Amino acid sequence: KLCGYLNKLGIKGPIKTWKSRWFFYDENKCRLLYYRTAQDINPLGSIDLSSASFDCKMENGEGVFEIRTPSRAFILKAISRQAMMYWLQQLQMRRWEFCNTQSRFPSNGILSCSFAFVSYFVFTFVDVVDNEDFLPLVKTPTEAVGLKAASLPAPQTSTALQNISLKHPWTEIQNTVYNICGSKQLWGNSGNVFSFDEFQEHPQNVDEEQEAEVEAGCAGDFKEGALEDGRMGPRLNWIRKARWMNSGFPGSEELSREKNSVDKVSVLQQQILTLTEEVKSQKELVKLLHKALEAAQQEKRVSSMYLTAAEDKDRLELVRHKVRQIADLTSRLEALEQEKKELEQILTLRDSHIQELKEHVQLLMEKNHAKQEVIMTLTEQMAREVSDPLQEANTITVETLYKQQEEIEHLKDDIDAYKTQNQFLNSEIHQVTRLWTSVAENEKALLMKCACLQARNCQMESKYLTVLRKLQEAVPGLPNSHAELVKNLIQEALQWDVKEEAEEGFNLNPVSEYDEYGFMTVPDYEIEDWKLLAKIQALEIKSNKLRSQEIVEKPLRDRWNSIGELSPSGELKSLIRSGIPAEHRQRVWRWMVSRLCSPVPGHYQRLLEQSRSTEHPACRQIELDLPRTLTNNKHFSSPSSHLIPKLRRVLLAFSWHNPAIGYCQGLNRLAAVALLVLEDEESAFWCLVYIVENLMPADYYSDTLITSQVDQRVFKDFLSEKLPRLMAHFEQYRIDVSLITFNWFLVAFVDSLVSDILLRVWDAFLYEGTKVIFRYALAIFKYNEEEILRIHDSVEIYQYLRFFTRMITDGRKLMSIAFNDLNPFPMKLLRNRRSMHREELEAELCELEQIKAAYVKERAEQGP
Repeated sequence: KLCGYLNKLGIKGPIKTWKSRWFFYDENKCRLLYYRTAQDINPLGSIDLSSASFDCKMENGEGVFEIRTPSRAFILKAISRQAMMYWLQQLQMRRWEFCNTQSRFPSNGILSCSFAFVSYFVFTFVDVVDNEDFLPLVKTPTEAVGLKAASLPAPQTSTALQNISLKHPWTEIQNTVYNICGSKQLWGNSGNVFSFDEFQEHPQNVDEEQEAEVEAGCAGDFKEGALEDGRMGPRLNWIRKARWMNSGFPGSEELSREKNSVDKVSVLQQQILTLTEEVKSQKELVKLLHKALEAAQQEKRVSSMYLTAAEDKDRLELVRHKVRQIADLTSRLEALEQEKKELEQILTLRDSHIQELKEHVQLLMEKNHAKQEVIMTLTEQMAREVSDPLQEANTITVETLYKQQEEIEHLKDDIDAYKTQNQFLNSEIHQVTRLWTSVAENEKALLMKCACLQARNCQMESKYLTVLRKLQEAVPGLPNSHAELVKNLIQEALQWDVKEEAEEGFNLNPVSEYDEYGFMTVPDYEIEDWKLLAKIQALEIKSNKLRSQEIVEKPLRDRWNSIGELSPSGELKSLIRSGIPAEHRQRVWRWMVSRLCSPVPGHYQRLLEQSRSTEHPACRQIELDLPRTLTNNKHFSSPSSHLIPKLRRVLLAFSWHNPAIGYCQGLNRLAAVALLVLEDEESAFWCLVYIVENLMPADYYSDTLITSQVDQRVFKDFLSEKLPRLMAHFEQYRIDVSLITFNWFLVAFVDSLVSDILLRVWDAFLYEGTKVIFRYALAIFKYNEEEILRIHDSVEIYQYLRFFTRMITDGRKLMSIAFNDLNPFPMKLLRNRRSMHREELEAELCELEQIKAAYVKERAEQGP
């Protein structure tokens, strides 16, 4: 028998869930009935297979297939692919048998024609399938299909209530009651007619064909088997017994005893229903009695209060209180009556609307009936046309068949031609792909080679311009003809423009006038002799960029792209020291500032309001310094630049935020760099606060600049330890390096280094603190140590130190010196040196104040 457990996809609200169901094929009506368990007596529903289609798309999942009927689609799932194929084959075969039977024994004329048509094509297809062995029969999966599967427990689901059908509650209740009564009848302690011992002695001996007939009878008449008094008829009791026998319960010799027991259960069930109705009525009576009791108690309390009142005044007050209550209840009654009238009006409108909907439904039903009549007419016409295939075949002439055969041959030739063409095109695509890959690799190699050649060309041009600069310095000692030739060469070199060369020849990386932050790539020196030096500097910067673009910059950018959320680590520290790419710099700077300096919402706006309402004493000095801020940057070079007002607001807000400092010369350049990178003026303000109050020591920007002076003494100590030859050279020619380096420390190298190197220094400075400034200051002297040692005149040394930082173009080399060659550089040593020199400086300042006071006192005693 075709029966077994399958999972059925049901819809519970917006959620789709799989529910385990016991499916049974009804051979009499060609329907697939499904129950919650194999022991249920009433089915939850049925699937009409006579006009259904089957589908088993693999994308739905393994074991999932679909049965589509004209009214609904059922999605089922078997435990395996084999079980799914078995179900599909068996359902098709049994539907064909049913259709064949109906066509042989028609119930009416219309069905006879229809089933004859179906039978003709079905058995034609069956013969083809049998001859070609298109899809061999699948073996019966005994563990999932058949009557033996009914004795196995139902598949478990995630929740106990998942399998319950909410659409058929009464059927669920009936099945549950029958299962409970059946289990009590089978396993009861007293009067037990089906004992376990009897089951062992009397094995199953019911004929399977008889059992199948009973099951089919149950499936066909499950709606008609219930009696009017609520009890199931003898036929359903017999079906119940047959299912228990299939599940391994006692044999047929106890049928008479079971029938009496089932009748007793039906009587008891009727008594339960009667008692349930009686309990409901008793509950309603108890509720009414409770209400009457509450009213009586309330009346008793009021009467007792009235009788216990000692004076007429109190009784009058009680009467007045009751009168007020009566008036209140009267007003509430009127409001309820008004609400009742409104509800009655709404009900009338609803009734009219329902009547309109009924009329509309009636109209739709009439349309549907008319369509059904048309369908029936067309079905009869089609059946008449198909009923005589020989007559239709006679209409086809030999000539038509010949033309169709010729057309089929032409189509086969076209298919062969298209296959050949497809193979040819595939080979062509394969060859083109190989060529394209080879060309792309060659193009990449040529681009790298061209970049290397451009870098080498820039180096040669730089060397050529360096030779011209040396000749320029030696012009006074050359003959007039040679001096004139040198001047012409220098003039031609200065007039040469990179853009003109790009138009004449191929140039991959032309040098633009400004970088991404607006800094000039070729410095505009006012001194005529230094313009050639600026050209040399620009060529060297371009050469370094071209050489490091593929080897260093691309891998570094790939590593930065792979970083998600930022967190302090050794790897992040190494990446920041190597330099942050421009596309990531703003995000990383914001993270570094917010890590130690939490911005206060609304604080910056309050400071701006204060600066607009009250003029700060430092306002005049700020206005003087604004035009002198980053003159080599196009965003600050003009008084009308759009960043000038933002810089003014940031400096004024900081002067009100930190009154102890107010404004110090140098803060304008710190805020300007922050504005160029962060773009938002509030973010630039908090970056300035972070540098002054978190990174730099206290009193670094105070009136006395005492901590700045301390750092210069500490730097001289480090210079003596790390670069003893250079420090001895400075001492020999009495060079005070603090005249050069003081500004480096005060503004973190702004206006001293080229923009590319400056921003790399700031990357590490914002993450690690002031020790980065010491590292880079020492690295700058180490980078140019040999050049400085070759100068033996104090004036020339000072002139060289004024611009030598601008000649540093290799940022990678400078970074390697700062963080590799100058190690170790512990922060603890820096703090100890600062503490020692601060004590010495404070003692010297105190002694100086004493000398000054003594001098003033002596002059006062001497008189005018």
